Amino acid sequence: MSVWDEVVGQPDAVATLSAAAEAAATIVAGGTPAPGVMTHAWLFTGPPGSGRSSTARAFAAALQCVVTDDRPGCGECSGCRTTLHGTHADVRVVAPEGLSISVAEMRSLVQISARRPTSGRWQVVIIEDADRLTEGAANALLKAVEEPPERTVFLLCAPSDHPDDVSVTIRSRCRLVSLGSPRPSAIASALEAVDGIAPEMAQWAASVCGGHVGRARRLAVDEEARSRREAVLRIPLALRKPADVFTCADELIKAAEEDATTANEARNEAEREALETAMGAGGTGKGTAAATRGAKGALKDLEKRQKSRATRTQRDSLDMALVDLAGFYRDALVTKTGSEAALMHPDRAGDSKTAAAQWSQESILRRLEAVLACREAIEVNVKPRIAIEAMVTTLHRG
Repeated sequence: MSVWDEVVGQPDAVATLSAAAEAAATIVAGGTPAPGVMTHAWLFTGPPGSGRSSTARAFAAALQCVVTDDRPGCGECSGCRTTLHGTHADVRVVAPEGLSISVAEMRSLVQISARRPTSGRWQVVIIEDADRLTEGAANALLKAVEEPPERTVFLLCAPSDHPDDVSVTIRSRCRLVSLGSPRPSAIASALEAVDGIAPEMAQWAASVCGGHVGRARRLAVDEEARSRREAVLRIPLALRKPADVFTCADELIKAAEEDATTANEARNEAEREALETAMGAGGTGKGTAAATRGAKGALKDLEKRQKSRATRTQRDSLDMALVDLAGFYRDALVTKTGSEAALMHPDRAGDSKTAAAQWSQESILRRLEAVLACREAIEVNVKPRIAIEAMVTTLHRG
């Protein structure tokens, strides 16, 4: 068992980070490692599902590993276990629940990162989706990265190092770790070894997940996730008459809304109850009424955050459905042209063949471009229903 077991199909990245963790252990012990092996800021880039966040967490665990007789990252010591479980006192994770990471949140984090480690070996800050930093938040982070505390490490995760994702000034102060989409065989092996999933299910999930490890895991263990995927992939051949446009659009939107509700309902209720209890709900005696009145503002703020989180979850769910649709039309094009390229949905090869027989190459391309344009429209805040209905209209007409 090792922390690197969580990193699927990234041998080069693991080698680089293992060497850095060893150098970090040398620094903690008072030694001087080779120059350039360990640095204070890292940027993990790669396509969705490549494991940016899990790689950053594994590296953070290796930095906090207290077993240094061998290579850091044993996966068994308190430093490794608490980091991987998200309970280590000196490892802070910023995972945006809404559409962006605010400047207030980043300033607070920067202040905390300036402290010395309390119980661990390093103060580690992991920023998932660093591409969602607002301009003010990016500027606040830049000041910390430019003048880092001695024992603090920043781990940023983003789709790429392009200026649209990470500012040039922050990028120039980070060491880049590029991740690729893992192969299906590596994903299947990880599902079997780490998650205990049956070989047949693991191989199927790995073959249809598009290189997205988290998606493969959900498909392997969640019947509802498999049902939603099936519903999405039935759409292309179900668009037979104009009325089907609105029916299919409604199904896509409804599925995304249900996904957001399922993902957030229990958490929202728990957060509300915890806040009400903290503000004196159900209490008696002096001051209780005043405290309850004062809770209204806090509850409004909580509801605002929960609404933003629901919006983000719904958009992420829609995007995953659109990725599946794009994969279907890509498979139809592969079949139409007689290419030997691997299909993204091999279990729907029959439907791809049917579509290829019915449509011309130009028609398939128009449909594929409509799906990609819908993804872009939703990303720039076009109302999802309008973007989806426009897309499905094009899918019907071809």
